[in-house]
Amino acid sequence: MENINKQWLGLPLSLIWGYVAIAIFMTGDGFEMAFLSHYIKELGFSPAQSSLVFTVYGFAAALAAWVSGVLAEIITPQKTMLIGFLMWCIFHVLFLTFGLGQKNYSLILLFYGIRGLAYPLFLYSFIVIIVHNVKDSSVSSALGWFWAVYSVGIGVAGSYIPSLTIPHLGGLGTLWLALLFCGVGGVIAMVSMRKVSVPKHLGTTKEKFTELSRAVTLFYTNRKILYASIVRIINTLSLFGFPVIMPLMFIDELGFTMAEWLKVWTVFFATTIFFNIFWGIVSEKMGWMRVVRWFGCIGMAVSSFAFYYIPQHFGNNFYIALIPAVSLGIFVAAFVPMTAVFPALEPKHKGAAISAYNLSAGLSNFLAPAIAVILLPSFNIIGVVIAYTSLYIIAFFVSYLIEVEQPGFENNKRIAAKCVMSQI
Repeated sequence: MENINKQWLGLPLSLIWGYVAIAIFMTGDGFEMAFLSHYIKELGFSPAQSSLVFTVYGFAAALAAWVSGVLAEIITPQKTMLIGFLMWCIFHVLFLTFGLGQKNYSLILLFYGIRGLAYPLFLYSFIVIIVHNVKDSSVSSALGWFWAVYSVGIGVAGSYIPSLTIPHLGGLGTLWLALLFCGVGGVIAMVSMRKVSVPKHLGTTKEKFTELSRAVTLFYTNRKILYASIVRIINTLSLFGFPVIMPLMFIDELGFTMAEWLKVWTVFFATTIFFNIFWGIVSEKMGWMRVVRWFGCIGMAVSSFAFYYIPQHFGNNFYIALIPAVSLGIFVAAFVPMTAVFPALEPKHKGAAISAYNLSAGLSNFLAPAIAVILLPSFNIIGVVIAYTSLYIIAFFVSYLIEVEQPGFENNKRIAAKCVMSQI
């Protein structure tokens, strides 16, 4: 445990190469995030058809996210990450070759949807490694770093690099380049994580499937898990929904170039890097749910609304558009403690709790574009933004139903109270 407990500002040094692997892999996975919806539209498909592609992808991601936590404990996280890595590479090639390359909408849906199964297996299995290799009182900080490197990959590098390559390689060429990053990240993960130990879930086949199903049954056997799931689903609606709908506003309506839009989205994710770590540390002192409630829910309600209305008011002004992007980045990171809340609510079944968390994250990936598919034809972009904003306000009230025992938090409050009393 001595090596496991070595940290730098909450970063577990024994897992540092795993964090590096996540950053590089998610860079490749993130190449498409902010421009693929507009690229599909340029191929001749409607905005609703483009949104449906992401809805199918999100459904597959939700399914894979559900099984990832328990599967990682049954066959080891390393094997689950390997499966995700290989699936991503294979179906990415099929997606580019026969889907986008042939402008075949059915194959775009099929191969991109199947590829959606891949990244959650790779990404969320690493959460299992973190939870089992970091002491409980430091999990929030370690997961803050996890989401920080996730943001470095999928958001910062994943958005900024395409802004440089699209003018030279085009959209399809940039997507082929993504394969290189995912390949490098996958290899680093396989090499660096091979000796990391995680308790393996032993038992009969029936017991293993029971543990897998528990990730769903927890929603009604543990009502607090259900409430936490609702908050987690709402958490990233703007993160997954805005890349689908906002290029239509910024590029087609306001006249931003693709490179400018990608840089706005890069600034959003760049902001989350620091604040993922910041809120992870602050929440251990201030309280997980207090940070989620006041800075996550309320902050995202205001920021999501501002991300639409500030550019609408000021028009094609790149620097003004960065203001709501920074705000969005600050407050979406305030949901970081939710990753620690789930296993704390079900300490005897951490794998199932993590799978419940991952399923909620995947459902967010599914529902964000699904809401767009439903509302875009009748209510345009503003209707989608209002829906997201309203749901963040609902999450604020739901958060009061989540009572979780935070390791070390009550002791810290008692110590602080004693210090205050000693000064009186």
